[in-house]
Formats: sequence, C-alpha cells, structure tokens
Amino acid sequence: MGQRRGDEQPAGLDGRPVLVVGLGVTGQSVVQVLAGRGMSVTAVDSRDDAERHDLATRLRRDGVRVRLGPAELGPEAHLPPDVGLVVTSPGLRPDTPLLATAVAAGVEVIGDVELAWRLRPALGTGGRQQWLAVTGTNGKTTTVRMLAAMLGAAGHRGAAAGNVGVPILAIVTDPEPYPVVAVELSSFQLYWSTTIAPLAAAVLNVAAHHLDWHDDLESYAAAKARIFAPGTVAVCNADDPRTVAMADAAVTRTPGPAARKVAFGLRPPRLGELGVADGWLVDRAFCGDAAVRLAQVRDVRPAAPHNVADALAAAALARAYGDEPASIAAGLAVFVPEPHRIALVAERAGVAFVDDSKASNPAAAAASLAAFPAIVWIAGGLFRGSDADLDALVAAAAPRLRAAVLIGTDAARFGRALARHAPDVPVTELGSTDTGVMDLATAEAAAAARPGDTVLLAPAAQSWDMFRDYQARGDAFAAAVRRLSDHADRRDHRESR
Repeated sequence: MGQRRGDEQPAGLDGRPVLVVGLGVTGQSVVQVLAGRGMSVTAVDSRDDAERHDLATRLRRDGVRVRLGPAELGPEAHLPPDVGLVVTSPGLRPDTPLLATAVAAGVEVIGDVELAWRLRPALGTGGRQQWLAVTGTNGKTTTVRMLAAMLGAAGHRGAAAGNVGVPILAIVTDPEPYPVVAVELSSFQLYWSTTIAPLAAAVLNVAAHHLDWHDDLESYAAAKARIFAPGTVAVCNADDPRTVAMADAAVTRTPGPAARKVAFGLRPPRLGELGVADGWLVDRAFCGDAAVRLAQVRDVRPAAPHNVADALAAAALARAYGDEPASIAAGLAVFVPEPHRIALVAERAGVAFVDDSKASNPAAAAASLAAFPAIVWIAGGLFRGSDADLDALVAAAAPRLRAAVLIGTDAARFGRALARHAPDVPVTELGSTDTGVMDLATAEAAAAARPGDTVLLAPAAQSWDMFRDYQARGDAFAAAVRRLSDHADRRDHRESR
C-alpha cells in the first residue's frame, strides 16, 4: 500500500507552510501533490501573463495562495510567514534572491526530486521503493531506458522517471507502488537534493556543461557526485577519471561492507568490473570470482562505443538490484533507441545519413564522431564551450573527417578550429541561422560523401539560434535527407526513361 494522508509526514513535510518557487510543469506537479496532502501551499512565479493568471485562478480554487510577477523572485521578495520548506524549480540558480533569502533564514530549500524521495511509498514487504539512479553529462536517457527495459525483462514492475519517462512525483504517488524506479537525475536536481540515497547509482561521464549555472567544472562535478550517497553502490566509468575519483571518495566516506565501487569500461573487465571481451558484455562484479557473459555487443543498438558503455552502466545497476544475466540480454533485445541519438535516417548509394542532433556539446559529439571511420560532419549552432574544448574535439576527430559543413551562429569558430587541427579537410561554412539552411547543408554533405562514408549530424552546439530544440533540428535534417533522396529518385527515373 502507498503512503496515505494521515500517515507520519516525511522529513520537512511536518505540516508547516510550504513555498513552491516556479510554476512550470515541475512546479505545478509539486503544488498538486502538496495541496492533495492537505498542506498549506504558497506558489510564486516570475511570469505575470494571461497563462499564469489562468493557472493561478485554478490553483486558488484548491486553496493555494499564488503570487505572480518578476518581483516575487527579485531582491525585494519575501518569504511567507512561518514557511517550513521551500521547493524550487530545478532550473533556478542558488543565487536567485528568494532562494538565497530562504537559506539565510535557515529554511530548507529542496527540489522536486528530493521531495519525491521523501514521499517514496512503503511496500508490502516492509521496505520502501528503491531507486536506481543515473547522472552524467551525456548518455543519461539512453542508460535509464536500457535499465528500465532490463528490469522489465526480469519481471519487475518498474518505471523510467526523472528527466525521462513519467514525472518522478507521479511515480512515487501512484496508487499501486512501483518497487523499483530507474531515475535520470540532472546536476540541477542533484544540487537541490540532500537525502537521496539510491540502492545503486551511476555517473556515466563528466565534461564541461551547464557552467552558466554552476560557474565552474568543479561545482558541476560536485553536484553530480551527490548521487553517491552513503551505502549506495557507486558505479563509475573506468575511462573517465573524474567519475572514478567520485566513486573512490564515496567508498572512502562509507567504510565497511556497505561501501562498494563498480567500474565499467570498453575493455576486458578486472575483478569488480563490467567490461567487453570477445564481443560480449561481461560481468566480474556481481558473480563472485567468475566472469559471466551478459549479452553480445551486437545486441546493443546501435553498437557505437558510447552506447555500449551506456549498456554496461545499465547492466551494472540491474545486477546491483539482483537481476539475472539473462534479463540483461532480454532487455537490450526489446530496447528501442530514442530519436535523434545516433539514429540512421537513410542509406543511399553506399552513404549512411545519421542523425545525432542530441550531441549538442563537445563531449557528446566526440562520442558520436568516434563511432564511424569516415565522416562528412554537419556541425555548428550556438556553441557554449571554450575554444580549447573545440580544439580537442576537432583534433581527435580529424583522422575520420572526409569533409565538414558548418551552420549556425558559431560556424566560424568551428571553421577556425578545423583550420588549426584539420587543415586538409574540405570545409563548407554556411553560417546561416535560417532553418532552411539544413537542406543546403545536407546537399553539400551528400555531394562530398563517397560510398562507405557517413554523413553525420553531430552539431556539438545548442540548437536555439536556429531551431526550437534539438528534436526540431534533427527533424529538419531527416526531412532534408528525404527530400534529397526523393529528388535523386526522380532524377534517376527520368534518366532511365
């Protein structure tokens, strides 16, 4: 049975008024859950438009106090009387005046994921819902969905939640409790979390990202490291020294039998690791001294190196929960990759066209570029990294590049990096931020490609200078490929008449 109203309130939910900061999708779900428990709730939002006023009217009917306008989060913002807890939208920085005021006043500030953790349902076995958690700069969604598929193949009633799948508050308040949840956690969500303690957790990789929020890489990494709570099985990437250091530090903080580090990597595993040997994913961490085959590398779709690494991380978490080896292969067999993640769009005249629009930072693009031997690279957009990040990306990819086609606001920055580190690679610099440029970029890339090449959209940059989001950018590429193919088909038909 799930937790009922009237049960003992979790920590920080003792009946004192709660302030919810931000009324986006996350904030609205928080208000709904808290008001549904009969708590005194005040909600504030900086927007003061018709949509927010309509929302405020509906919430007030349920007894929620609502305050709107930029001043509510500004320097003059004030806390409601006797507020005992603040639940913030994860995207708000710690220096937001209202949040800083709450912290200075000794009021706890948490996010929706921390709230969900405290509301986890009790299970009939006497325990509470278990979380298997994933964070990292890249690969989180793929890993969580692989993990959910493995749990399902093992017969567990589980779910994917957090930044993927069902909202986490909906999961923990479901009338029929889920015994286990695969949870994707961002650095923002982890920053606003204090008591989350997953059964097992993985940090996939750490590279410079979201530094406009965290200020520096060290702060960003520290937020990620919060996922390794005392007693959590710490799963780390053997090929990423930062994640290994995080796991080592977590084990050091929690000495004894509860402290455990499990590494995964793209090489034959040592004792206590998962890895790859003779075309198989192999476990040497959860089977005593033995080495157990879990699944074949070809079972990972697509079997790009970073996808194989994600599958190993998911397998480590599933094995930590007690799943048998057969469920790992069975889960991978039913796993369907998310769109815009190294997805084959079409193949024509021996050239593959691959959409990895999700590769919106240098680390993600590097993994994508490493998956193919000969590439015509479509790159560019709104670049948030440093020139050093771009130099490292291009230098590593240079031997694989057949040509490059550059688009977007920062096309010239990409062009300069290519000139420095891949001077022999032909470059077409379009630079336009008109969404229609994707057709021209795709045509230019197709013209430069030879049989056996891959035309790869892996922008290494954000999409917002041209598109609504990375999905829209990937859709534009796929549509351009289809139009290119349709045009070629019509031409071939005419020439054959």
